[in-house]
Amino acid sequence: MSKVIEGAVAALDEKAKGFDGTAKFVIEGEGAVYIDENGARAGDDEAEVTLTASRETFEGLLSGDVNPTTAFMTGKLRVDGSMGAAMKLGALLS
Repeated sequence: MSKVIEGAVAALDEKAKGFDGTAKFVIEGEGAVYIDENGARAGDDEAEVTLTASRETFEGLLSGDVNPTTAFMTGKLRVDGSMGAAMKLGALLS
């Protein structure tokens, strides 16, 4: 597992506990983080929504330096699957 994925799991785990659904963050060139009601873990399981971004964009989303809506509208963040689950995840992480 890459250091980026390890850091992402650590940053997301507490925030994600109790998430009502399943989501996956794919960090290009690094791997994937799976989120469900138990928190975050490294994994590439099927999810209701998959969000794909570069490492830089993902780190910006976590730090609050990158607005998720702006990233999506400019093509830096791709969303596949349930837009409702993506919105719930965005609210949970902000």
